Amino acid sequence: MARIDGVAPVALLTGFEPYGGRGVNPATEVVTRLDGAEIEGARVAGHVLPVSFGALRSRIHELMQKVAPVVVVSLGLWPGEPTIRLERVALNLADFEIPDNDGALLRDDVVAAAAPTAIASTLPSARSRARSSAPASRRACRRRPAPSLQHDDVHVPPHRAGRARRAVRLRPPALPARTGGGAPPGPAQGAGARAAPARGLASMSLATMVEAVRIVLGVSLATAA
Repeated sequence: MARIDGVAPVALLTGFEPYGGRGVNPATEVVTRLDGAEIEGARVAGHVLPVSFGALRSRIHELMQKVAPVVVVSLGLWPGEPTIRLERVALNLADFEIPDNDGALLRDDVVAAAAPTAIASTLPSARSRARSSAPASRRACRRRPAPSLQHDDVHVPPHRAGRARRAVRLRPPALPARTGGGAPPGPAQGAGARAAPARGLASMSLATMVEAVRIVLGVSLATAA
């Protein structure tokens, strides 16, 4: 990807902190490992987001203004899934089964009042190897106490990169070490949080997740030029 005003373009990669009684969120690990990488001539800026519905919107706004990304890839979590899911559609729905890390439990609410009911992913899914999830169902949305970046209707300064040209959300599965159970939820996760995944669930190695997300970033950047 060509430089913008002599500056390398930036791809924003986000993942959420651990929640729901899990001590580790694979999305956090992937973001940490790809932060600072150079892919398709762009620099990856990795940031871990809070699992706090109240704090998330201002954090996303701050990142979009500061980073001015040409591509945004947001990582969720799908424990028990044997592969990475690519969301084709993001619903403007905040309806969760468990509280966020501040203890807030939202039901039948919206992520952003001024946003559309649904927004399509802008990644050419035919060029990715991830399993598609279309649309992101109510059941899927309820599982995660955190909204999607696609619904934060913010702009970056026009003299920078403008609005991100690609916005993609992926859901990696759990790490192998997390499929054997885990500690019960602590105070930070809220009283209604679920415990870690049960033994025997499908999982994926961290190295495979990192490579898969690297591929998605590469496809997104190559087609965003």
